Amino acid sequence: MLHHPGLTLSDGTTLDNLIDREMNEVSLRVMNDKELYELEMERIFARTWLLLGHESEIPKAGDYVMRDMAEDNVIVSRDRSGEIHVMLNVCPHRGMKVCTAEAGNAHAHRCIYHGWAFRPDGSFIGAPIEKEQMHGNKRQKEELGLKKARVHLYGGLIFATWNEDLSFDDYLGDAKFYLDQLFCRTDSGLEMLGPPQRFVLPCNWKIPGEQSGSDGFHTLTLHRSLMEGGIMGGTAESIYDTAPGMYGVDISVPQGHTLRCLEAAQTFKMFADVSFEGKSTEERLNLLSPPGITKDLIPQLFKNLTEDQVNQLATIPPQVGGMFPNVLIAFIFAPRTDGGASGALSLHTYVPKGPDRVEFVNFIFAEKDAPEDVKRDMLQNAIWSTGTSGTIEQDDADTWPQIMRNARGHMSKTITLKYQALHGHERPEGWVGGGDLYPGFTKDDTQWAWWMAYYNLMAEA
Repeated sequence: MLHHPGLTLSDGTTLDNLIDREMNEVSLRVMNDKELYELEMERIFARTWLLLGHESEIPKAGDYVMRDMAEDNVIVSRDRSGEIHVMLNVCPHRGMKVCTAEAGNAHAHRCIYHGWAFRPDGSFIGAPIEKEQMHGNKRQKEELGLKKARVHLYGGLIFATWNEDLSFDDYLGDAKFYLDQLFCRTDSGLEMLGPPQRFVLPCNWKIPGEQSGSDGFHTLTLHRSLMEGGIMGGTAESIYDTAPGMYGVDISVPQGHTLRCLEAAQTFKMFADVSFEGKSTEERLNLLSPPGITKDLIPQLFKNLTEDQVNQLATIPPQVGGMFPNVLIAFIFAPRTDGGASGALSLHTYVPKGPDRVEFVNFIFAEKDAPEDVKRDMLQNAIWSTGTSGTIEQDDADTWPQIMRNARGHMSKTITLKYQALHGHERPEGWVGGGDLYPGFTKDDTQWAWWMAYYNLMAEA
């Protein structure tokens, strides 16, 4: 096994001491180490593509929202030509925040400290009293703009990075085949339903982050009450035999992205006794449309996706997973008996706010071309289930701070997190998409793949 000497903490602890690749164990210390956290800011959050929002949040010229790339506050804005920019919200004059509002519309951002002003693309306009050259005479105006990140739009989602070398295609890798089915499937794509929900939890970002590596196993116990109550299907008597989402195909790619693909027929049986046997792709889609897709939108799936991608959406679609390092995907099937729109479309980001704090940001979506009543239902569904006070997130948000509390103890730091229930990857017959595949009962494979992506980035000096 290759040895990476690229990380040694000040007390002599190495990355291999923290992450045991032979035993598939991770030291609990990683969840509460300030020195490690500072290295994560440099080696992970300054090097990967980070999700900041959606273009539907800033539809007009001059529109902007404030977001965070880990500890770096940024302005996400649209200029007069329609292009989206991401700029560090730090005045190059004396370090003050240039923009202090959460969102708005401005054709110039003026720092309240000394009045330096910047356009929506980050370029420097000038300082007060131009004839006195209050911006100095050592640098040209072209050198005094806000520091800009690289930006990429994917299915309307706004990603940014400080890394000059990593292409977005390389960042997605083989996950693109599956993610296109969620984000790039209709003519007009997704739109955000209002501003994101936010709250801060007392825990390290990696605690929810590694769970977003497609941890389905915790559903059996942490979310058991939801199944016992019929909210997530199943009954108290049959929960361990027919727990929803336990059997399917898990996927990981070297970049750390993971997904859980669950059979549509099995999902449907949790809510109605209808057979998919012998049905065509289109018939299956009409029986159980992907969450947020109305019957009128089904033809657009065939227009925007390949035949293989549409067939997967109809048979064993990706539903939950994560994009490394800090995004959770929750495109949840949940047919409703009252005729309302089914399921929820949500993305969470877990934004670091220090080694012991994380901001949970919940983005809620619907297809832009869906009727208004469907959008209303999708918003309601997401708030009830994956919202900051939703039935699912109440369970998670109770667990993560308790893990964090344990990580502070002297003896607790000697405990290791175990990822030893491994299936090993194998390709199901006829499977088209790429990545490492883990069919059957969900186990630890994808979360361990998340940790390997973390290990590889942290090992790079």
